[in-house]
Amino acid sequence: MRAVSPAVRIPSLFGALFLFTLTVMSLGCGSSSKMTTTTTTPPPAQPSYPSTPPVPITWSPSSSKLPAPPACDPPVSTCTPPDPNGSNDFPLTVSNPTDGSSVPSPLNVVASATPKNPIFFMRVYVDQLAVYFTFTNSINTLLFVAPGTHTVEVMAEDNQGYISATIVKVTVTSQPAQSTISGIQNMPGWQSCAADFPVGSGRDGQVCASGNPNPPTSSMIEGQSSPAMDGQSAQFTMSGPNGYSNELYFNAVAGGDNVSHFTYDLYFYVDNPTAPQALEFDLNQTFGGQRWVWGSECNFKGENPPRWDIWDDASGIWRETAFPCNTPPANTWVHLVWQFERVGNQVHYISLTVDDQVYNVDTYYNNQQNWTLEEIDVAFQMDLAQPPQAYNVWLDEVKLTAW
Repeated sequence: MRAVSPAVRIPSLFGALFLFTLTVMSLGCGSSSKMTTTTTTPPPAQPSYPSTPPVPITWSPSSSKLPAPPACDPPVSTCTPPDPNGSNDFPLTVSNPTDGSSVPSPLNVVASATPKNPIFFMRVYVDQLAVYFTFTNSINTLLFVAPGTHTVEVMAEDNQGYISATIVKVTVTSQPAQSTISGIQNMPGWQSCAADFPVGSGRDGQVCASGNPNPPTSSMIEGQSSPAMDGQSAQFTMSGPNGYSNELYFNAVAGGDNVSHFTYDLYFYVDNPTAPQALEFDLNQTFGGQRWVWGSECNFKGENPPRWDIWDDASGIWRETAFPCNTPPANTWVHLVWQFERVGNQVHYISLTVDDQVYNVDTYYNNQQNWTLEEIDVAFQMDLAQPPQAYNVWLDEVKLTAW
């Protein structure tokens, strides 16, 4: 199931500042209360991804608090000289798009920051709306932006609270009827976490995939030629002495508010299908202080008979659907397709297709308010049952279509 949660140390500026979820995000179940008919000891409850809202970052492009001065419009030569005490005192370069350029959507934003202190986070605003967030010192992402003239601002903060920001103005010429990001299983940017976020992740110690606090042994290996649909699958391993332990993998592949319909399409292959407690497949969209989570899990051992569960993020619980989730055959590719929609402040689970079987889910839940860490991310989670058995999952032809 999907879990992940927030929090980190907030540097100086963070009495007002905070912190960031593919998740990446997840979980929920039909419209009825979750009914659990578990075997022996039930697995621990699994929170959402992230499970606890982070402290919001209040710095904004229009009105910044010290030590961050307002960002300068290009050219830089017209700006006030950098503050030698720290504000705007480290380089932040936006190499794409260039100022004044005309570009299509999704807009590729490439930027890097080189602060004197370790980086805390970077963020992208489009017309003062926060649409992308990362704890790294570089960005290379796609942003869905409506056609027209826009102000794109990239800011970065180091762990001492010093901030730099750079503005570029662009004209978005067009956006296709649908945009597809393909081969996600082999893209850079994948992150993972077990019960809690690891040290150095930017959210040290916060709840991630929940479950047993003793982490499993898990890994992701990209570029696998076999088994594979197209010669480039990704292998995910799971083992360990402790049942009910989990590992979440997520990748923030894009950002933006100008898409609200999604198709999450992938193939998965399990070598030991009786081993998992559940397999989870999630999508998250976050911008402007709100988060929409479409979380789903094939809950092999949670209900009898097994069902698909979907996540109700506002309530923070999995909800059982009426749709069966049968144990897949070993060493066989299974095709999974989810259709999702963002409708105002709600998520809409439209339909689920497993191989040739289509399930009309048609279920709405409220979204998560007061959320930062902006992104559009996809996620996959492995859960280890009790007693634990090692198993491997391969993902291939993972793609996200948005419009």
